Amino acid sequence: VVEFNSVHSATEMPEGDDAKRSFHHRMFLEPQEKKSSMKALVVKHAKKTCSCTPAKVKDNVFSFFPVLQWLPKYKIREYLLGDIMSGVIVGILLVPQSIAYSLLAGQEPIYGLYTSFFAGIIYFIFGTSRHISVGIFGVICLMVGQVVDREIQRAGYDLDQTVVTVLTGTEASVNTTVSPLNQTSQNLLCDKSCYAIKVGATMTFIAGVYQVAMGFFQVGFISVYLSDSLLSGFVTGASFTILTSQAKYLLGLDIPRSSGIGSLIITWINIFRNIHKANICDLITSFLCFLVLIPTKELNEHFKSRLKAPIPTELVVIVAATLASHFGKLRETYGSSVAGHIPTGFLPPQPPDWKLIPNVALDAIPIAIIGFAITVSLSEMFAKKHGYSVRANQEMYAIGFCNIIPSFFHCFITSAALAKTLVKESTGCRTQMSGMVTSLVILLVLLVIAPLFYSLQKCVLAVITIVNLRGALRKFKDLPKMWHLSRVDTVIWLVTMAASALISTEIGLLVGVCFSMLCVIFRTQRPEAPLLGWVAESETYESLSAYKNLQTKPGIMVFRFEAPLYYINKECFKSTLYKQTGVNPVWVKAAKKKAAKRMLKEKEMGSGGNQTSSSVDFVPEPLGFHTIVIDCCAIQFLDTAGIRTLKEVCKDYKEIDVQVLLAQCNPSVRSSLIRGEFFTEGEDHLLFHSVHQAVDFALGAQRYSDTSTSK
Repeated sequence: VVEFNSVHSATEMPEGDDAKRSFHHRMFLEPQEKKSSMKALVVKHAKKTCSCTPAKVKDNVFSFFPVLQWLPKYKIREYLLGDIMSGVIVGILLVPQSIAYSLLAGQEPIYGLYTSFFAGIIYFIFGTSRHISVGIFGVICLMVGQVVDREIQRAGYDLDQTVVTVLTGTEASVNTTVSPLNQTSQNLLCDKSCYAIKVGATMTFIAGVYQVAMGFFQVGFISVYLSDSLLSGFVTGASFTILTSQAKYLLGLDIPRSSGIGSLIITWINIFRNIHKANICDLITSFLCFLVLIPTKELNEHFKSRLKAPIPTELVVIVAATLASHFGKLRETYGSSVAGHIPTGFLPPQPPDWKLIPNVALDAIPIAIIGFAITVSLSEMFAKKHGYSVRANQEMYAIGFCNIIPSFFHCFITSAALAKTLVKESTGCRTQMSGMVTSLVILLVLLVIAPLFYSLQKCVLAVITIVNLRGALRKFKDLPKMWHLSRVDTVIWLVTMAASALISTEIGLLVGVCFSMLCVIFRTQRPEAPLLGWVAESETYESLSAYKNLQTKPGIMVFRFEAPLYYINKECFKSTLYKQTGVNPVWVKAAKKKAAKRMLKEKEMGSGGNQTSSSVDFVPEPLGFHTIVIDCCAIQFLDTAGIRTLKEVCKDYKEIDVQVLLAQCNPSVRSSLIRGEFFTEGEDHLLFHSVHQAVDFALGAQRYSDTSTSK
């Protein structure tokens, strides 16, 4: 039972010994009884989970395959045209991006097309969002590419060699395509590109398993540690790394791809060391592509409200560049690097390389977390915008299966992508049928058109990748506004961005998470703790340092601590309270003891003449207040250190004749105080529903005390 105090409305004071106790009446709150024990809840949940009825099986199947729910209700006349239009447009935009981002992931162009094809189909079956576009995402491709390059080096492949050679057992030791091999690569029956997709597919499988496991165990709460400012800073920092990795293609340089800590700086050092070897043809082509793509992208954004569909500039640039490269013989004449042969059709399915799992299992963790965090946040954002609901748990299953199943078909990791989702929404998308249409467009390219991109220069693909980073790099323009809104979020953004760019993407994400958590701890370690004043003609109390014309009650200090009270900030609580009230009870008690000792010593010495003057000197100065009201409305919880601190504060102030009252404690704090035996018998620790009630009680008690003294 929790006991509260409320002031009587009567104006006359009671008489007698019980007057002070009868001045206020007590209210009792009896907590709700728990309906069942933990064991009963577990048994009930187990019975519910393990029971098997036809209706439950049907519900589970429809829940696991959302397409079975919405597809039979599909309104052909209302939805089909918008879905076809948006699906075709996104497919047209996705073809060049799939080819370009394949280079970023360290893969051949065909594997990017495979990835985009399978992701759309699988999300169509498992996804609950109607609008998001699942496919290749630049930041994740970068992280995949870094792991792929590392594993290729470990396997002993020559990173600069691209000749496709099939090794046999006797040829492996003398073949010049592969540098001296270690134990892992001696029995490989594929070249560097084949091994690269094995690494990518294995990591995709593991990341998908992680995501499905997160959905099964309902640990999606991990994504709450990735705040908007953290994710934005991470994406911007990774964008610098993406830009750096593509710079060598813009210049036509043949330099090894750097990975690990400080790869951005190392790459730029290598670029400037080899700048004299730049391919003029690739440089001119890159400049012309920038000259076309950037203005048209800006026009697309400026007139997006008037255009029914964005202009597919990337596809036009790729077609024009491929024709120019083919008929101009740029590869043969100027040595330009081209995409090379892109086969048609599909390769036979192949399981991941289980031996590689120990090598990539740790790398897949941040990729899996980023993938589902972006997917869930985008799906919830667009669902809220269009007035429907998504199931975050099912979204984790969906993105997990978008990685597990395609990993058997030579694909790499996917997630939702904001840019393509915005295009999809703005072009009339109504359901995930548009994703199926996009996959059909990719299928057409895979079966018929892909070989025609043989002469496409890699510098063109690099330009497409860099131009698509504009959104992330534009975040710098928002920094003044972000700084005005929240300086802490801005610092988190800057730290995460700098760490992701200058150290590495994985470490940058970890640094961002740790730094943001430290910011939360620091903000609770040194919180605001003002004295409060009364707003006239109301029952409201606000900060004296924040507002003017507030009144204070004589002899009463109202103090508010705006953070949880726990072991980290307990000393801050005490020191701030002492500073704001101007009285440290420990010092006052020490001064009294010191004065008492001096008086006793003088008495023993028999200095009768000076005794009176000394005792006058040792009379303590009045404190100026008799009550401290602690407003606990902002204290979310207490730990054992916090309870002990409150006990010490109440005890110390009581010893110097100052009472401490607590007001506006939430149920969690009250429960902690009860369990911590804060309310001991014989001590008048009082709880109040509001600060106003506590202040009125203190004033009434003081009036009664003054009346008793005068009598």
